[in-house]
Amino acid sequence: MKVLVTGGAGFIGGNYVQYMVNKYPNYHIVNLDLLTYAGDLTKHKEIENRENYSFVHADIVDREKIFSLFKNEKFDYVVHFAAESHVDRSIKEPDIFVRTNVVGTQVLLDAAKSINVKKFVHVSTDEVYGELDYDPSTFFTEKTPLAPNSPYSASKASSDFFVRAYHETFGLPVNITRCSNNYGPYHFPEKLIPLTISRVLNDQKVPVYGDGKNIRDWLHVYDHCTAIDLVLHKGINGEVYNVGGHNEKTNLAVIQTIIRALNKNENLIEYVEDRLGHDKRYAIDPTKLEELGWQPRYSFETGIEQTIQWYLDNKEWWQNILNGEYRAYFKKQYKL
Repeated sequence: MKVLVTGGAGFIGGNYVQYMVNKYPNYHIVNLDLLTYAGDLTKHKEIENRENYSFVHADIVDREKIFSLFKNEKFDYVVHFAAESHVDRSIKEPDIFVRTNVVGTQVLLDAAKSINVKKFVHVSTDEVYGELDYDPSTFFTEKTPLAPNSPYSASKASSDFFVRAYHETFGLPVNITRCSNNYGPYHFPEKLIPLTISRVLNDQKVPVYGDGKNIRDWLHVYDHCTAIDLVLHKGINGEVYNVGGHNEKTNLAVIQTIIRALNKNENLIEYVEDRLGHDKRYAIDPTKLEELGWQPRYSFETGIEQTIQWYLDNKEWWQNILNGEYRAYFKKQYKL
């Protein structure tokens, strides 16, 4: 069985690559990544020489290269993570998000259709649903209308529609997963939790948008990997599955939790002007996925403790990223 994982040098895709390589020694996992600023192959040092793992450096928008790859490799499954994913960056440069997230997805769909893949799993986000109010009884379900509010979420919603269209029009076997905010090992330091950890450890100010009361539902990346694995193998063709951890926290509460865990002072918190179009609250109802057989392993309390400890134990990894030194590894190991 040959599985293509796009974006496998990123945070969630990278964790998923490791999960699949270790769980399925009889599968061959092909990691395709362009290695943009958030792409990091150093995380795969322990698996890079495994017989069931290989890496391909490519841009998913490069139609000729992608079609050639699909023709030569004859993938059975495609799990598509590759995406620009940072909301702040999408506000400044929305065109990059359209190129990668929309055009790139459409190229992959065409390539998958050309070789009749057994399943195309498109990894999306709960942000395509827009925002919820602060009523704790309301949740996103798979039937919630899409109402994206940022250029990032608009690009992801567009790619979701393309995946659905290729299923409805061409009969391509697909699933779409929409997850809540992920956290865990190898998270790029521009995102909230790793940014807070790295800055608190260095006694630097931690920026908080607005009043910090925006709520997110936090999902440990390992639990997300198990969910995608289940959908890949048992998901009903054409269905959407929401993946959420039932761990709703305000951004401020997350930051305060990290500060306390590291025995630092909350005077490190600095309130800054709110993000444009900042969604109030995300919260997912994962009932449909649970009925398929999924259950998360981590509560937020256990997950954040494990994550903080991982960043303490792996300072060299994130410090090299902050210093830009990890790019030297690409040139040495892969001549890139």
